[in-house]
Amino acid sequence: MEQVILDVREQEEFAAEHIQGSIWVPLSQFGHTAPGVLQSLLGRKLLIMCRSGNRAKLALEQITQLGFGGQVSAEVYQGGILEWARQGKPLITRHAAPLPIMRQVQITAGLIVLASVVLGFTVAPAIAWVAAFVGAGLTFAGVTGFCGLAKLLALMPWNKAVPEQDCRCG
Repeated sequence: MEQVILDVREQEEFAAEHIQGSIWVPLSQFGHTAPGVLQSLLGRKLLIMCRSGNRAKLALEQITQLGFGGQVSAEVYQGGILEWARQGKPLITRHAAPLPIMRQVQITAGLIVLASVVLGFTVAPAIAWVAAFVGAGLTFAGVTGFCGLAKLLALMPWNKAVPEQDCRCG
């Protein structure tokens, strides 16, 4: 039975490093995306991979909930991609991978809010409206799933893809 690696990490994690030939189905979209992928993988053995193994366990539970429990043979790769790399198995990596976009959003938004509050107290109270604008933007992002700051940060030079290389990590 042919084995297929199903990677359930999020986009930034997968882009930074992944196993060649693995299929990417992020856990955050699993219920929507997985049925079509699983249908195409009937008869193959699935090895579910995440960073450490926790999200892979959740994906395995969702496979059963989606009705594919008896149709596909799936198991969690214990220890996830961290264990894979520790064992020196090959990975496709993007060198100089930046922080994930959402961490960059959190850092940027936090610094803007902090600076605008401090300047609002010390320079001009109207500057505090910048903090309100950032808060409104974060609320909008949470409600709609669209984050303008994330889109802007993704365009920054440090977030541009660097050619992938096959490496042995460990």
